[in-house]
Amino acid sequence: MKFITDITIKGPETPIEYRDPIFLIGSCFTEHIGNKLHDLKFNVVQNPHGILFDPISVCNSLNSYIERSHYNEDHLILLNELWQSWSHHSRFSGTNKAEVLKIINESQDIAYSHLKTARWLIITLGSAFSYRLVESERPVANCHRAPSQWFRKHMCTIDEIVSALDNTLYRLFHFNPDLKIIFTISPVRHLRDGVVDNNRSKARLLESVHHLVNKFNRLYYFPAYELVIDVLRDYRFYDIDLAHPNYQATEFVLDAFRKHYISGSSQDLMEQIQQIVNARRHKPFQPQTQAHRQFLHNFAVKARQLQQEHPYILLQEEIDFFMAS
Repeated sequence: MKFITDITIKGPETPIEYRDPIFLIGSCFTEHIGNKLHDLKFNVVQNPHGILFDPISVCNSLNSYIERSHYNEDHLILLNELWQSWSHHSRFSGTNKAEVLKIINESQDIAYSHLKTARWLIITLGSAFSYRLVESERPVANCHRAPSQWFRKHMCTIDEIVSALDNTLYRLFHFNPDLKIIFTISPVRHLRDGVVDNNRSKARLLESVHHLVNKFNRLYYFPAYELVIDVLRDYRFYDIDLAHPNYQATEFVLDAFRKHYISGSSQDLMEQIQQIVNARRHKPFQPQTQAHRQFLHNFAVKARQLQQEHPYILLQEEIDFFMAS
């Protein structure tokens, strides 16, 4: 008896290797993928503007990295006692204007350098809704809990989404000719938009992305959305808010990504590195015993040997931990 729907996932001809720099941008589901890859010591930079949901904000941010744009005081507003940027997530906000600008511009420089050398860009789109400032029609990436009357809510058309992404893709391929791009649609349900409008929004993203994947031979689609919505298809795979996939669902999606988008040799390395990461997180009941000291020594040797064999994998932090404990 079958309990889940079959799905065909076509990975790239040349899958991701450990030595490949990876750049991730987009919704909160981007960070599920990015955090997992970071924990396993892939070379990643994720969301230099913070979490972004709509394709216009994603494109504006990518364009700013290509141009290595820097922000100044005119780009900040004082709202709710914090200096904020309409282009950035609230994690960049703060009470010190100079410090906020410093952090934003340092993030811009890191993004420029990493995107220039990245082999893979993973873009996760969450919503077709874009918020615009009423007084200027400027799109904003985050409303920072400003009064709702300051904004106009706009559901981007398929043509708008395709046009914005298409222009940015051409710029990206000129900026980094070796770049390959993986699109995903976030399975997070934006229930505040209403169930009907959430589905309309996701449908526009899906149609736009597939139009572009069919146009460019360096674009791929990973079906994170379909794996949760159509394969798992059950509220037991959601958190209590019934909007965000829970740990089981996220691990299910990440396992599918690993199988279809990461090379076999890198998957073997992932398992070895996971053991080292787990060992570092281990909380011993009796840390002074000879058995625990031997445990630490064994993993220090293993981590050092793995880093010598694969110098592009940075395990020095783990080695130092095992040696110092």
